[in-house]
Amino acid sequence: MIFDAFLKSLGQLGDPRFQSVLWKGIGLTVALLVAVTWGFVTLIGWFVPDTLTIPWVGEIGWTDNVLSFAAVGLMMVLSVFLMVPVASAFTGIFLDDVAEAVEDRHYPGLPPAPRLGFGAMITDSLAFLGVLLLANLLMLLIYLISGPLVPLLFWAVNGFLLGREYFQMAAMRRLGRAGAVALRKRHFGTIWLAGILMAIPLSVPLVNLLVPILGAATFTHLVQRLQARDPSGQRSPDPAR
Repeated sequence: MIFDAFLKSLGQLGDPRFQSVLWKGIGLTVALLVAVTWGFVTLIGWFVPDTLTIPWVGEIGWTDNVLSFAAVGLMMVLSVFLMVPVASAFTGIFLDDVAEAVEDRHYPGLPPAPRLGFGAMITDSLAFLGVLLLANLLMLLIYLISGPLVPLLFWAVNGFLLGREYFQMAAMRRLGRAGAVALRKRHFGTIWLAGILMAIPLSVPLVNLLVPILGAATFTHLVQRLQARDPSGQRSPDPAR
């Protein structure tokens, strides 16, 4: 069931709505990272003088330029690590479009789903970004002492987080928040395994930018299939967000 859902999602990557969400997410992420870099360089220009006098060394010139170049280099390095979680947050704003594209192609008999409000989508996306970054920062020390187990721990932790978030996003469209949580708890193991499948590409540069799209599509399939298997997973009478 998981692999079939994933393969169907891969097969739909050429869908114009998938492509639109992908490029919006990447474009907004690049714009944010460039803006943050420009902000750091500007602050350095404001607060760091052109020259500094260091005891026993003397006057050193061009300090602001040196620090500005260092800030740009630091942001380029950080961007390697920040690109995917930030892109995931931005892409999360548009994941309803991915879910609709999947449902239109594979489940045309479904009635239209109410869309989340823009504010709710931004809030959920930022919350997910914060949890993803915090969890990996907390795990960093464990990663450093885990040796060859690092990839397995990385996939397990991020698989749990990705599975939880993408399933919740997909299920809320049809079941409401309470119904999505209940269905997720009943199928915890399946959702975690599907999340690990999403986490594995996180280790592959460039490919990892597809994870938010594939995650939204794969879990849209899973929600439909788990509902079909689970008599208690019917639509909530109150789809409150």
